[in-house]
Amino acid sequence: MGRPRTPLLDRERITTTALELVDSQGEFSVPQIARRLGVQTGSVYHHVDGRDGIVELLRERVAEAIDATTLDLRPWDRALAAWARSYRAAFAAHPRAIPMLMTSPVRAPRVLAQYERAVDLLLDAGFPLPDVMPVLTALENVVLGSALDLAAPETMWEIADTAATPRLAEALAAVAGHRADRAFDIALEGFLGDARRRLADA
Repeated sequence: MGRPRTPLLDRERITTTALELVDSQGEFSVPQIARRLGVQTGSVYHHVDGRDGIVELLRERVAEAIDATTLDLRPWDRALAAWARSYRAAFAAHPRAIPMLMTSPVRAPRVLAQYERAVDLLLDAGFPLPDVMPVLTALENVVLGSALDLAAPETMWEIADTAATPRLAEALAAVAGHRADRAFDIALEGFLGDARRRLADA
């Protein structure tokens, strides 16, 4: 018999299956991937470097949706704002992957290359070297927190008795537009304002 036209197993299919599992249940296991693909668990390990290797494939897959060309914009704050919005959209599409990806070291070369561009942007703008990674980490905190918020219900506060919390009820009723989007705009502008002040004081 000849070989099948479509390989039973490759890194792309493993990544797709792992991401489907994460999107549906927030986690994956190698045996689950093998069962879905109709192969033995050991066969999966022939294509990836264990579970950590699959996590990095997931990171690369999610990060593919981030528009790294935004980091070529100028001035630097315009570039960071555009990158942050693209970054947020990419992770908002897979919010259950965030805890897994943000609690494991970044090793994927293509993702590291994007961070390299972000570091270049900040250094070229004049940020002191010791401030660069704290600034980028702070931006990630804003972005990823907001990406999770996008997956939350629009109404996060359910008030049974408005008489008990009348000011909260008024504040909720006064929100115009999408709460998570407005909150992200406020947080991003606050971050950028602080970063501008730090750069001016450098």
